[in-house]
Amino acid sequence: MLPESSRRQTILRLALPIIGGMLSQSLLNLIDAALVGSLGEVPLAGVGIGGYAIFLITAVVFGLSSGVQAQTARRHGEGDWGRRAQALNAGLAIALAVALPLAMLCLWQAPRLLALINQDPLVNAEAVAYFRWRVVSLVPVAMIFCFRGYWNGIQQTGVYLRIILVMHLVNVVASVLLIFGWLGLPAMGAAGAGAGTSLSLYAGLAIWAGLSRRHATGSGFLAGLPCPRTLVTTLRLAVPHSFQQIWFAAGYAVLFAILGRIDIASVAVGHVLVNLSLLLILPGVGLGMAAMSLVGESLGRQDHRDAHRWGWDVVRLAWLCLALIALPMVLFPEAVLALFLHDAALTAMGRVPLQLTAVMIVLDAAALVLAQALLGAGANRTVMTTTLTLQWLVFLPLAWWVGVELGHGLVGIWWVQLGYRCLNSAGFVLIWQRRRWLRLAV
Repeated sequence: MLPESSRRQTILRLALPIIGGMLSQSLLNLIDAALVGSLGEVPLAGVGIGGYAIFLITAVVFGLSSGVQAQTARRHGEGDWGRRAQALNAGLAIALAVALPLAMLCLWQAPRLLALINQDPLVNAEAVAYFRWRVVSLVPVAMIFCFRGYWNGIQQTGVYLRIILVMHLVNVVASVLLIFGWLGLPAMGAAGAGAGTSLSLYAGLAIWAGLSRRHATGSGFLAGLPCPRTLVTTLRLAVPHSFQQIWFAAGYAVLFAILGRIDIASVAVGHVLVNLSLLLILPGVGLGMAAMSLVGESLGRQDHRDAHRWGWDVVRLAWLCLALIALPMVLFPEAVLALFLHDAALTAMGRVPLQLTAVMIVLDAAALVLAQALLGAGANRTVMTTTLTLQWLVFLPLAWWVGVELGHGLVGIWWVQLGYRCLNSAGFVLIWQRRRWLRLAV
């Protein structure tokens, strides 16, 4: 077993490229918003609505990443080099079979789908145009999830960072040219941002496929038709994770609907708090994805003690990392809120909820890491059931009751959310310590 310092170095070697890629994606989203925002509030609102819609559609294939990664890490730990890419082959086949018809359906029904989210005709027109350009790249998105899962599974996470940086460069250049119509290209406005993103995804897919063709052939990449057993296993792992992502995202829509029953100010402040927390937990998510590979690899070696220890090693590192990130929000909440809110009343309203958010981020460390580690062990249904039960049957009903019925507003909802996060982390700690996941076959 590796000494403590070597284990920390291994975790960071795997996690830092993933974290860097995730943070760069968040930065790029802000750049896209700034570019489209210069066109006015209607195009910006349209891109926001279209972006949320594409997020929900993408969630359908999101689970392919963890499904491929868990199996690849297990084969990697077993030393079964010739079969490491079987899960990748299966994932790519599923991606094509699911994403292609889904993309065609969304192209056809885009106006009706977007009308379910927004009823303003001007905003909806911009949202439909943006959404259609984005959804044409749903197949590349699904396949990129599979490639990312494979390379993360063999602990080559630096590949993900390098490729996503190239994709970001293509995205920025293409989006600027197409939004504003430079170099003789048509000025597409908000739709140009969607077209630029899709071009970058096709470019990324070409790079992933070329790299895998060059280096993963010996592991069975595209060596033949996917094995039926591997197809079934990939679906068994991917479906619960995708289902979880869809309903987890829908839960935030319900949360904003609850805030809307209080007042507009609560929606505005809540929007800032939620997006800030989703950004700041990315280091925890990246560390969790590293845990997924490490746990899967240890289980492949039949080293159950090491697999269990990896979970806690990563949790301790995540606690430290997230505590450092959360500290400024506890000590200087007004200064942090002033970066996003320019009204003194809104800043005062958000002070206590932001401090509660900081505590939540730290408490989330165990849930973020151990949930991903359990995905690496193949316990996808357990993760889905735990996450959605606590969100939909505990947090959201209590948020409505405390915030709306009892009249405690935004602060009351955030106190409820703090309790929910405690339960969530405690639940995953209990599942991890019971070790039933050690017996799962992947």
